[in-house]
Amino acid sequence: MQLLKRVLVIAALFYLPLQSQAWSLTGHRVVGGIAESYLTPKARKAITALLGNESLAMVANWPDFVKSDPAYNYLSNWHYINFEDGFSFQAMHDFLEKDTSVNAYTKVNFMVKELKKGNLSRETKIMYVKLIVHIIGDLHQPMHVGRLSDLGGNRVKVMWFNEATNLHAVWDDKLVDFQQLSYTEYINAINFTTAEQRKAWQSDSFDKWIYDSYAISRKLYEEIKQPDQKLSYRYNFDHIKTVNEQLLKGGVRLAGVLNGIFG
Repeated sequence: MQLLKRVLVIAALFYLPLQSQAWSLTGHRVVGGIAESYLTPKARKAITALLGNESLAMVANWPDFVKSDPAYNYLSNWHYINFEDGFSFQAMHDFLEKDTSVNAYTKVNFMVKELKKGNLSRETKIMYVKLIVHIIGDLHQPMHVGRLSDLGGNRVKVMWFNEATNLHAVWDDKLVDFQQLSYTEYINAINFTTAEQRKAWQSDSFDKWIYDSYAISRKLYEEIKQPDQKLSYRYNFDHIKTVNEQLLKGGVRLAGVLNGIFG
């Protein structure tokens, strides 16, 4: 019995972190790879000096990997920001201007400001770059701006084809992985932008990124009419355009942030 309890506890420790990931391994690498394609030469040189042979795509999942190390438990709240229903853009803007809690919005702002100062240790710079790459990807996954009451859709139980899962997981990995593409194939399939699009997306304020994800998440919640609702081919057909656009926006905006810091 004691052995069984230990096995269950260990299983739970490995299961729980997966519930707060975003975009899966593939999705995060797509965001990082897209960003890399839009770096300025100066930013690329500075980032290479920090990361060496590691690409943005390959460091993008580091913040999820370190969840297995208790020393990094303090990062758990950095991956998301929750809101209940009923926020207008102006109300969210006003809230975020005064927000001092630990969440994706405050911590990305903090790390960007610190990196711009340029007086950090090399190790801290590397960690902050990896975190920014990951968290900006997180914020473009709509359920990372979900409701606190259901843990960003983790408590909204659905069926993905015949698999019991939840709404958060569907948007974390089920939809991305359903395309059956490697991250390089995925980038090649969706990374088509105009200079006007990139300028517009990179000019959007940080609070607009969050509000856009918030607005998408509210529509996703409304579509779930009953517990264990079955989602399958039609759900993919209806939502893959949104998935791809959010991945693309995440990469383009990430490039804009990194260029602003290093370029």
